[in-house]
Amino acid sequence: MQAGPRIGTLLLLSVAGFSGLAAWGGQHLLKRQHQRLTPEVSQASLWQHYRWAIDPQTRREAALLMVARDGAPDLLHGQGWGRDPMAAVVLERAALTADAHGKTSEATQTWQFLLDRFPKAPGSAWARLALGNNNPALHQQLLQQQPAHPAALTLAARDGSEALPNHQGALHLASWNPRRAGALKLMVDACQATGAQAPQSDQRQTLAQALAKRGHADAALTCLQELDAAPQTQLAIGRSLLMHGDPDLGTAQLLTLAQNHPNHPASLEAARILSEPLNPEPGVLDALPAALQEHSAAVTAARVRLAGGNGADAALIRWPNDPDIWQLQWDLTREAFLAGDWERARDLLKRHYEDGPLPSPLETRRLFWLGLSQKQLGETAKAERTWRRLIEAFPGGYYRWRAMEQLGMAEPLDLRAPAPPRESPTWQPLNSHNNLVNELWRLGQVHAAWEAWQAQADPAIPPPPEERLAEGRLRLAVGDTWRGLDQLWWLSLRWRDPSCQQRSLLHRSQFPRLFEAEIKKAAKQEGLQANLLRAIAKQESRFAPGVVSPAGAVGVMQLLPSTAAEMAGEPTNTPMLKDPANNFELGARYLNQLLEQWENDPFRSIASYNAGPGAVASWADPRAAAAAALWVERIPYPETRFYAKKVLDNLRGYLGGNQSFCKEADGGMRKQRAGNDSTDHNHTH
Repeated sequence: MQAGPRIGTLLLLSVAGFSGLAAWGGQHLLKRQHQRLTPEVSQASLWQHYRWAIDPQTRREAALLMVARDGAPDLLHGQGWGRDPMAAVVLERAALTADAHGKTSEATQTWQFLLDRFPKAPGSAWARLALGNNNPALHQQLLQQQPAHPAALTLAARDGSEALPNHQGALHLASWNPRRAGALKLMVDACQATGAQAPQSDQRQTLAQALAKRGHADAALTCLQELDAAPQTQLAIGRSLLMHGDPDLGTAQLLTLAQNHPNHPASLEAARILSEPLNPEPGVLDALPAALQEHSAAVTAARVRLAGGNGADAALIRWPNDPDIWQLQWDLTREAFLAGDWERARDLLKRHYEDGPLPSPLETRRLFWLGLSQKQLGETAKAERTWRRLIEAFPGGYYRWRAMEQLGMAEPLDLRAPAPPRESPTWQPLNSHNNLVNELWRLGQVHAAWEAWQAQADPAIPPPPEERLAEGRLRLAVGDTWRGLDQLWWLSLRWRDPSCQQRSLLHRSQFPRLFEAEIKKAAKQEGLQANLLRAIAKQESRFAPGVVSPAGAVGVMQLLPSTAAEMAGEPTNTPMLKDPANNFELGARYLNQLLEQWENDPFRSIASYNAGPGAVASWADPRAAAAAALWVERIPYPETRFYAKKVLDNLRGYLGGNQSFCKEADGGMRKQRAGNDSTDHNHTH
């Protein structure tokens, strides 16, 4: 009689066990069958996965990718998202859609569901922003828990008028993003507050430093009132005055910083800034504390310049891995070969670097000129080996093309010839340290990926090089070409140890193809190569239609209104030139006119686009020069010299396609992570 219940229990346990085993087996099978989809999958294939895939995760991924492609949010409904992290993205999109259609109640319910179910997801920041209008505690929670998220910055910047107590919006923006729209007015207003609303001393330091970083040194000094500037604040003020205001006062600010705080890191940076000109002032260097001079590679480089190159060898030996010394090496090398001292140029360029090759743009420059020095000294075989090493190890660019030209491997440079067929670019993973950002990128949710990346960023902690690469690519993907291309360029000048894959990705990311219809139409009308327009647009405005230079040049190819009016045959205005179609048409017309004037000479035509044909007319004919590379280096205007090389570098980059160049230079790129270095030079080329 006792056996019945025992047997029943065993049967129940067996059934439960088999059910659990079956469930586990089913999940394991689905995982094995799951196909990770990417933006490379065709629309037809995505539709097949969406309709017929057994694995629900595959169906969800297909839906996200299709929505990213054609913006049909209905595909996301009824997918059983559960606790999938992508569910938060779907809820965020649903709430935003409801709000855009005036369905306030539905939007509120969706935001609340998102916040309850995914309180730590990046999208919960927008929920806190929306729901905080009726619950101010959520706004404070947003500022404290997700301070870098765009939702927090939106809250802080509310219409440029302080909507938070105690200047909280101004202070938040000063700490997290002082360049945010509306931040400047809020910060100035906070500085001007009096009485009980006046900011505290530490808050004035924060506001003043942010104002100086925005280029408003006078406002920063006013904000400090009688306070002594903290070292980082004084550094920001001095730099701002040098760049945007009174150079003498800026120099005085930086010298005072160095003299009062000789052991502070800000003083070392101040010494670097004061040492940066190619013709530094001896009196300024002498005023720096002796201990600071001793520990500054930049000051040593400046002393070497003042001494006509004496002491260079000792500086190169002591600081072989400092960017200021790299720049010194190039400046001295250029002086040597322009003076015909090829032996000195060769010896400077042969220096060994303990941490492997220089960053790619600098290493290709070094190898090209080393090869040319060897050739000039009769070391022909060595020169050929040097140039072949450059060609095999680095992607398409100015110096790789110059090396191929020396070896008779390059076609003549024809700016009118049609470009060769180009392979379609392949999708590449983002490889961020943030797995959620990587997944959003893979599923085509680039704006959500960008917000997730911003949410984890801290302006006080510079990201490692691989994360800066991810940031630059994200910026390009969301349309911020101005900062995205700038960041990728500076990264390429400082990253010494990328893997070959990272080096390849960094290179390819710097050549986006934007405004394709407008570029192809303008190029066809004027008989130009489309890659030439891309190369110039990238250098002039980084493909930003709305950017306006201090001289009033507008748009992607940065036409001055007077030049644009001449090309159009009628008056033009800024709104007209901000239209990419108009801008490319007139820019291509001007470029065609320059090519006709210079009989299709690419060097004088490109230089004229920057310096004007009148200035270029006074220079020697590059076709009569012993080497065209030397003609470019003799351009008397540093800006135009740099410009000509960068446009040609861009052109070769666009022409380079996806050729394999992953043979490591100088025995292999080192794999350990390089230290962060925020030093910038404006005359790298």
